[in-house]
Amino acid sequence: MGKQITDKDDQLVYLKGRLTMFIEVLENIDPEHTELEDIDRLISMIDELETKIEQFKR
Repeated sequence: MGKQITDKDDQLVYLKGRLTMFIEVLENIDPEHTELEDIDRLISMIDELETKIEQFKR
């Protein structure tokens, strides 16, 4: 596990990076060949991002 991010600027950079990663994955999904596992992974990415946002709020 990595070092805890406590600096607000670093937290924002981290969240922007994760959101960018999510958008890239979303843009590269081929709707014709999307499997249930792909959708589950997207939901998991959103859940992880939401968890980090809540942690950083504290």
